[in-house]
Amino acid sequence: MEKILTISRELKKEGKKIVFTNGCFDIIHKGHIIYLKEAKKLGDYLIVGLNSDESVRRIKGNFRPINKQEDRALILENLKPVDAVVIFNEETPINLIEKIKPDFLVKGGDWKENEIVGADFVKSYGGKVISINYIENYSTTSLIEKIKNY
Repeated sequence: MEKILTISRELKKEGKKIVFTNGCFDIIHKGHIIYLKEAKKLGDYLIVGLNSDESVRRIKGNFRPINKQEDRALILENLKPVDAVVIFNEETPINLIEKIKPDFLVKGGDWKENEIVGADFVKSYGGKVISINYIENYSTTSLIEKIKNY
């Protein structure tokens, strides 16, 4: 975490734009890839806040995540658009958002702005909150159901 904060401070000094998004990213699929590519286009450095295994279980139930947080982080870190991954254990990423102070806070189009954690905070200092179009028929939940019914 401290490394990310140092990097974000340096990037801001250089006038670079930081993009932040968050999620479980349990089983990476086409929807995730398109979403991350679009998020990266908004700025210079994309930070992904990744829900820990414990927080995924609290949000999604005891059968999730499918993949361990270390595996999910490794996959994300190796995707071209992603510059950094920070695992968080809280139910929401508000603490990360308040420390990083991204220029852009991004979520999928299935989230309304008033539901996006940290939106008011980011807008308070002139940052932008962006909803990226949701890719229909691509979700980890639907993928898990498809596998179950195979």
